[in-house]
Amino acid sequence: MSAVAHLQSELETKISAANDLDTLEKIRVEALGKKGAITALMSNLGGMQPEERKSFGAEVNKLKDNVSRLLEEKFTTLKAGAISARLEKEKLDMTLPVSTGAKGKIHPISQTIDEMIAIFADMGFTVAEGPDVEDDFHNFTALNFPPEHPARAMHDTFYLPDAEGKTGLDAKRLLRTHTSTVQVRTMQNQKPPIRIIIPGRTYRSDYDMTHTPMFHQLEGLVIDKNTHMGHLKGCLIDFCKAFFGVDELPTRFRPSFFPFTEPSAEMDIGCDRSGGGLKIGAGSGWLEILGCGMVHPNVLKNCGIDPNEYQGFAFGMGIERVAMLKYGIPDLRTFFEGDTRWLEHYGFDPLDRPNLATGL
Repeated sequence: MSAVAHLQSELETKISAANDLDTLEKIRVEALGKKGAITALMSNLGGMQPEERKSFGAEVNKLKDNVSRLLEEKFTTLKAGAISARLEKEKLDMTLPVSTGAKGKIHPISQTIDEMIAIFADMGFTVAEGPDVEDDFHNFTALNFPPEHPARAMHDTFYLPDAEGKTGLDAKRLLRTHTSTVQVRTMQNQKPPIRIIIPGRTYRSDYDMTHTPMFHQLEGLVIDKNTHMGHLKGCLIDFCKAFFGVDELPTRFRPSFFPFTEPSAEMDIGCDRSGGGLKIGAGSGWLEILGCGMVHPNVLKNCGIDPNEYQGFAFGMGIERVAMLKYGIPDLRTFFEGDTRWLEHYGFDPLDRPNLATGL
């Protein structure tokens, strides 16, 4: 047997016996490396006669090709086996019972939003969304705010750099101060009848025990041909009874003023403050809960809706405020401090989601 044939037989045996990628790599270096056996055979070509060199060179090249092919095939097989072994090792048994250890809690804000959506969805409302970064038209002008209105002032609104290519109020960009901007966008893009609620983040430059720079609002809008103040009152009374779980809940509506509604009102619910506590329901006290009113005709005009044919009502409330009242949370700022101890106390079971069938 020639040296080339002997080496090929030896390498084939080693490659076939290799059972991991590291061993196979060592065999490759021993055969094809700078100091490998096949490389050593090639170095003998310089001392041979031309005819012998031609024959021997062809034989060595064939050996090199065969060994390279065997190494590649073995590498593919071992790599597939290594991946299968790793997948088997890292596989999770999804049939195991749920861990009884620590689990997360649903934040009161998320819980309250889900509760409110469930109640209004049962009344036929759908959820609408819009951008947090708005322009002056959608945040103020379309909602009948005059140019000199104090709500436009820098101390109340977070203004951003002006939009390029625009001038005047049209160039003003800001973080929305209320979710009413989505009401405007909906009226511009959807023909009546409209029945929506808009939960979302809003931003104002304020921070104390009852105010934060970022907070959540839920607003509602109904536009139709025959909508009137009685529909507004009935809708909000039913909501408050369902949300607070009090069937006999005293309510009252006080005249107020908002640029975007006329007439405007604030809604109060009854409460009892005797004994130093606060209980929602029958009592001698009142709590302001939300603002509401009939959509101002100017707002309808600004959004392309004929006020002679359509009218509607709108309302809005702070989600943190109603959550604090319902769940006895004393300080608004704690909602956003990320304290896991607070969340453990006030949080909710993630497997017990709000719905009207099983209760809120």
